[in-house]
Amino acid sequence: MHLFRLLTIAASLALAGTASAATIGVVAPQSGAYEMLGSQVRQGVKIAAAKAGLDVMEIHESCEEGSGGAIADGLIAAKVSIVVGFLCTETLSDALPTLKDAAIPTITLSSRASGLMEDALKRGWPLFRLAPSDTGESDAAIETMLRDWKGHSFGLIDDGTIYSRELVDRIRAKLEESGLKPTFTDTLRPSQEQQVALVRRLSRTGVTHVFIGAERNDVAIIARDAAAEKTPLTILSGDTMRAANTPVALQPGVLAITTPDYATLPSAADAVKDLRAAKIEPEGYALPAYAVTQIAAKLVELSQSEGKPAPAVLVGTAFETAIGQITFNDRHELQTNPYRLQQWNGTTFVPVDRAER
Repeated sequence: MHLFRLLTIAASLALAGTASAATIGVVAPQSGAYEMLGSQVRQGVKIAAAKAGLDVMEIHESCEEGSGGAIADGLIAAKVSIVVGFLCTETLSDALPTLKDAAIPTITLSSRASGLMEDALKRGWPLFRLAPSDTGESDAAIETMLRDWKGHSFGLIDDGTIYSRELVDRIRAKLEESGLKPTFTDTLRPSQEQQVALVRRLSRTGVTHVFIGAERNDVAIIARDAAAEKTPLTILSGDTMRAANTPVALQPGVLAITTPDYATLPSAADAVKDLRAAKIEPEGYALPAYAVTQIAAKLVELSQSEGKPAPAVLVGTAFETAIGQITFNDRHELQTNPYRLQQWNGTTFVPVDRAER
């Protein structure tokens, strides 16, 4: 009953707004384990919507099975033009069939599940994904290694977790298809105080480059021990490197395939200023939510001027946003892989073309 009362109140507030203003629906947790992430989404949307002249309707996302249908009903009652958020796959799968009937495009900021996108395409659901695909990380790593590691003896290491093992397996398979085979493969024991034995095995095999699928601290320990052993290693890891630089500090020069720090992009300068003026730090989902709201404002304008349904307009249209130009392909995913090769400079990760070598 609580959810239905929330939807009724939120819809009433949205419908009481300016009749001429389009409404953006925000579905994000307002309590529970994901409350902080939900707050980042709502704050980013609110600041951008105020600037763009959009009304905002907020709905709590409980992430419970079966809750999406009621959420979709509330969004339709509020006559929203687009929906942003949906941090939980459980909510999306229930809400999308109803949103399809109303031709309301939905942009998820977090879901990377390939199965959900396949279902959406097969069933004509108006779902678009701002988050990278689940193969985006490995695709960017493979591109980097094929370009930069030919002629080098290299190794592939994972930490035994399903995520890391699958990541490394995808990389190995694609590299071997292109004739690039690792000299060394291994599974490390995570959460150890030192990895000297592993570093020495790498040194004995002549490996100069290594991809490590592991948590940031394990990678930092390997980099530290390689420096102490005077073993020159080019170390590349993945998106797990976007984590706190503790307890072991990362050595400068370590490479990572990860998304940029959006707050440092030139395109984000105005958005960062707007958020900080409202005492909101431009971190987590705040800037992506701000960017999607910019897309929403332009989408409403284009849909009306072109006389096309909003989901159709979203495909193939380039939108200039705070986090750069965004275009959704015909699979409703980002046309450009957001993962980039970056290097740790001792303070932060920076794109390799800006890194101090």
